[in-house]
Amino acid sequence: MSGAQDGEYLTPVAKHIPGCVAYTTPGLNTGEPAPILHKYYQSGDLIIAGIISQIYIFSESLSFEKHPSQEISDDHMVLTHLYQHILALAFAVKEINGTPQILPNVTLGFHIYNSHFSASWTNEASMELLFRRTRVIPNYKCDAESTPIAVIGGPNSNVCLHMTPILSTYKIPQLIYGSSPVMNKKSQGVFFHQMFPNGDHQYRGIIQLLLHFQWTWIGVVSQDRENTEGFIENVLPMFSQSGICFDFIETFPKLTSSSGVTDMVKEGFHTISVIMGSTTNVVVVHGEIHSMMALKMVPQVLNFEHQPMRTKGKVWFMTAQMDITSFPFQRNWDISFLHGSLSLAVHSVDLLAFQKFLQIKNPSAEKEDGFIKDFWEESFECSFPSSVTDNIGRQICTGEEKMEALPVSVFEMRMTAHSYNIYNAVYAVAHALHIRHSSQFKQRGMAEGERWELPNPQPWQLHHILRSISFNNSAGEKVHFDENGKLIADFDIINWLMFPNQSFLRVKIGKIDPVGTEEKSFTIHEDAIVWPNQFNQTRPISICNDHCSSGYSRTKKEGKPFCCYDCFPCPEGKISNQKDMDDCFQCPEDQYPNNGQHICLPKYISFLSYDEPLGISLATFALLLTFITALVLRIFIKHKDTPIVKANNWTLTYVLLLALLLSFLCPLLFIGQPTKITCLLQQTAFGVIFSVAVSCILAKTTIVLLAFMATKPGSRKRRWVGKQQATSIVLFCSLIQAILCSLWLATSPPFPELDMHSVTKEIVLECNEGSVAMFYCVLGFMGMLAMISFTVAFLARKLPDSFNEAKFITFSMLVFCSVWLSFVPTYLSTKGKYMVAVEIFSILASSFGLLGCIFFPKCYIILLRPELNSRGQLTIRKS
Repeated sequence: MSGAQDGEYLTPVAKHIPGCVAYTTPGLNTGEPAPILHKYYQSGDLIIAGIISQIYIFSESLSFEKHPSQEISDDHMVLTHLYQHILALAFAVKEINGTPQILPNVTLGFHIYNSHFSASWTNEASMELLFRRTRVIPNYKCDAESTPIAVIGGPNSNVCLHMTPILSTYKIPQLIYGSSPVMNKKSQGVFFHQMFPNGDHQYRGIIQLLLHFQWTWIGVVSQDRENTEGFIENVLPMFSQSGICFDFIETFPKLTSSSGVTDMVKEGFHTISVIMGSTTNVVVVHGEIHSMMALKMVPQVLNFEHQPMRTKGKVWFMTAQMDITSFPFQRNWDISFLHGSLSLAVHSVDLLAFQKFLQIKNPSAEKEDGFIKDFWEESFECSFPSSVTDNIGRQICTGEEKMEALPVSVFEMRMTAHSYNIYNAVYAVAHALHIRHSSQFKQRGMAEGERWELPNPQPWQLHHILRSISFNNSAGEKVHFDENGKLIADFDIINWLMFPNQSFLRVKIGKIDPVGTEEKSFTIHEDAIVWPNQFNQTRPISICNDHCSSGYSRTKKEGKPFCCYDCFPCPEGKISNQKDMDDCFQCPEDQYPNNGQHICLPKYISFLSYDEPLGISLATFALLLTFITALVLRIFIKHKDTPIVKANNWTLTYVLLLALLLSFLCPLLFIGQPTKITCLLQQTAFGVIFSVAVSCILAKTTIVLLAFMATKPGSRKRRWVGKQQATSIVLFCSLIQAILCSLWLATSPPFPELDMHSVTKEIVLECNEGSVAMFYCVLGFMGMLAMISFTVAFLARKLPDSFNEAKFITFSMLVFCSVWLSFVPTYLSTKGKYMVAVEIFSILASSFGLLGCIFFPKCYIILLRPELNSRGQLTIRKS
C-alpha cells in the first residue's frame, strides 16, 4: 500500500516497529502468537483469501458410538464433504491463471484458512490474513506480501459475522458463499457481496412450492444458531400471510461437547418426539450446512430411546443453505429416512473440468495444502506415517488412492451449489480486477506501451465494481449482483434420492426464478418427483384437517391455528362452489341451489297452467259445475209456473243462479299465464259476482223473515215485503262492492309480476294484488254479507212453511263461511301456483255449497217428487 492510499482509509500512528507500517485498528489489542491454522496457499501477484470451515473443533470429544475402524481426534472432526469448497477456490484460481484474456501478465494466488466453525478461530484466521508473521501484531502490517484483495468466506453465518469486524476495518471485499449474518449495512454491510441470492426470494419460493402442493399444515425445525430468532420473527410471518400455519416450531439441539451430551440428547429427543407426534406430513428444515449433521441424528436418537423409526412418513423440505455433510462417525448411518425429501439449491452447473481437477489430487504432490492429509486420512480411513493423530489399527495411506472411488456419503465428485458459488466468487473478483485495469488503461492510453499491467490495486477500489459487475463464467452462465451486493440467480428445486448403501442422488426437478413474472416464477416437473415410500408415489397431503368440500363453509376452531377449522353445511338458500370457503353465498335471483348446495341451477317460470294435472282438474271442475248450474237454471225456467219456483221469488232465483254460473267461470281467469287484463279481472270480477250471489241470498232470507213478521194484524212491515225491496237489497250491496273494486283499480290495481323468492326452485309468474288493503276490503265486505245472511237465515230457520228456504240457506252460508274462513290462513301459508289453486278451490267450494244446499232439494222435488210441488203443500203448517 502507498502511504497516501492507506491514509485515506487507515490512520498511521506514531509508534514504530522495524519492518512494519503502523495502522490504527479499533477493537484489536496486542495479539498472542498466532495459532496453528490449517492452511492452503499459493503465491501470486494478487492474493485472494478464503476463510472456509472444513474441520469442526470441539473443546472435548463427543461421546457417540464410533465405527470400529474409526478413531476421532480429541479436539476436531474432519468434515470431508467441505473439502470440495477449498478445492473449488483453488480450481477457479488455476483456471483464471490459465486464461490470459482475464488477467494477462498477472497471476492470482490464494491463502485459505480453516475457521473451524468457531468465532475465535475465525478471528485468528482474519488476523492471519493481514499479519502473516510468527506473531500477530495488531495495527501493524509486517509482511512484504500485499493484503488480500478480497476474502471469500463461509459456509456459515457465524464465520462471516466474526471475520467482518476485522476485514471491514481494512475495507476488504468479502464475498460470502453461504448464509450471511444480519449486520449494520452502513458500517459493515457495504463490504459484503453475497454469492447467495436474496433470502426473501428463497422463502417466497418455498411458500410457492408449499401452496403448489397444497401443504398448508407444516412443521418447522431450525438450527439453534444466532439467526434462528430472526428467521422466526421475520420469515415465518410470510408463511402465515400466505395461508400456511404451523403445527410446531422447534429447534435442533446445539452440538456440544461430551460434558453436555446428555442434555443435548434429551433436548433432541424432545424435538424429535414433537415431530413424530405431529399430524403434519411436511417438515421445513431451516439451517446451514452443518444442520444436516443434526438431522442425521434423528433415527439415532430414536434408537437410543428404543423408539421405532417412524420418520419415513415425513417429507423433509430443506433450505438452500443446507447440504449433505456429516461427522466422520456418521458416514455409515442410515439416511433412508430422507428419501424423497425436497430442498432448494442455488442454481449450479456441473463442471467436468472440476472433476478432472479432483481426479489428479495427490497428497504427496500438494505440499502447500494443509487440509489434504487430514481429508485423505479421514476419507480413506488410513494414516500417513508422519501423522500426529492416533490412528492405531488403520492401514498406511499410499497417496495413490483415488478420490473418485470414495462413496458420495464421504465426498462428491460433482460440484455442489456451494462450491459453484465459490467458483463464481473467484471469477467475480478476477473480472472486477480486469474492469478496474481496463478503465485505467483507457485513461492512460498507449503512452506506457501495450503491456497489460495492474498497478498495486487496493481492496477498497473493487467495491463499486463488484456491485455492478456482470459477466459470463466458463460454463456460459451469467453472474451478476443486485444493488445490495446479492447474487441474482435462480434456485434449483432438488429431489433427494437415498439408497441403502448410504449413497444419494440429487435430482433437479424444477427451478425458481426470483425475478420472473408471477405466472412463470417457478417451473416444476411433478411427474419426476420421487416421494417417500410410505406415500406410494402419490403426492402427500399435509393439511390440519380435511378440506371443507363445496356445499360447506369453514369456521375456525377455537384455540387452534387459523388453518384448522370445522366444516358446516351452507344455510338453506346459499351455496359454496369451492373448497374451504369462509362463507356461503346466495345464488342469483333467477337461480337456486342444488341439493348438494354447491352449484346454482336456473329456476323455471311457474304458473298454474292448463298443461298440468292441477290446472286441468280445476278447469274441468269449473266447467262441470258451470254446466250443472246451467242445467239447474234450465230446470227452473222450464218449471217456472210451479208453486215451488213461484214461492221463492223466481227473479232472485234466476239472478242467484246466473251469479253462481259466473262464479264457476271465474276460476278460468286464474288458470293460465297471467296477463295485465286477467290480473285486473281476477279479483274484481270474483268480488262483484260473489257479492251479487250473497246479496241475493240476503234478500231472499230478509224478505222471507219480513213476510212472516208482517202477518201479524196491524203490522207496518207489510210495506217492506215485495220484489222491489229484494231488488233494492241486491243492487245496494252489489253497488258497494263495485265501488270498492273501482277504487282498487283506480288507486293500486293488480298487475303481473315475477316472484323470485317465494318458491326456492321457481320463478312464480303471478298477479300481484297491488293494494293488499283493498284486496282484504273486498274479501271483508263479502264476509260481512255472508255473516249477515247467515244470521238472518238462522233466525228464519224454524218458520212453518213447507217450502221455507231458511234452513237450507243457513246451512249453505255455514258452508260458505267455513270455506272462506279457512281460506285466509291457507292462502297465506301457500306459495306460487298453489296459492292460486287454493283461491280457485275456495271459489268452487263455496259456490257449490250455495248451489247444492239451496237448489238441489228443489230440483229433487221438481224432478223426483212432483206430488210435493203443489199449492196444497205450500199451505200446510207444521206443528
